[in-house]
Amino acid sequence: MLFRWLFGKSKPIDMTKYLIVGLGNTGNEYHKTRHNIGFEVVDFMAEKYEVQMTDLKLGAMGSFNHKGKKIILLKPSTFMNRSGKSVRYWTLKENIALENILIITDDLHLPFSLLRLKGNGSDGGHNGLKDIESQLNTPHYPRLRFGIKSEEKTFNQVDFVLGKFTEKEAEKVTKTLPKCSDIVLSFTQMGLDRTMNKFNTKPPKEMS
Repeated sequence: MLFRWLFGKSKPIDMTKYLIVGLGNTGNEYHKTRHNIGFEVVDFMAEKYEVQMTDLKLGAMGSFNHKGKKIILLKPSTFMNRSGKSVRYWTLKENIALENILIITDDLHLPFSLLRLKGNGSDGGHNGLKDIESQLNTPHYPRLRFGIKSEEKTFNQVDFVLGKFTEKEAEKVTKTLPKCSDIVLSFTQMGLDRTMNKFNTKPPKEMS
């Protein structure tokens, strides 16, 4: 069960507002790397819905309205391991309910391009999620995980996640971004559980 916002209610929470956070690192050297897939999803949605992303405190932000919901897109500028600082700041400033936050992140343990929506869980060794959990003081926040698992048995994890997608992988990412956007919109319209039931699928046997 998800909790409402934990830091007090100085004003009524607007349950029609959603904060969609794509995780990544700022800087050209990190552009379109595996660790920046969250940024790619946000950029895709910003272009699709003609959102102007503006550099503000602790991140680039823009918003659009969709079927009665205000969807706020955020790309933290704090670097991955301090993502929680940005998430906490904008959640408090926009007075958003905890269950209306959605973090979009890469996942080294999921088969490549497999998508998983969850309402809670461990950080799985992901520094961005680790800092978000610390800043929010709970692991109970929705996250959309994009699988980037390597087919190699032995590899340098840091070099891998900070490396760019291969040409074949990049093509698959491009084809998967619309589904990510569909999941985000479904999350804002149908809620977490119904969206999980609709979009979460088992990986093909050859990808296990």
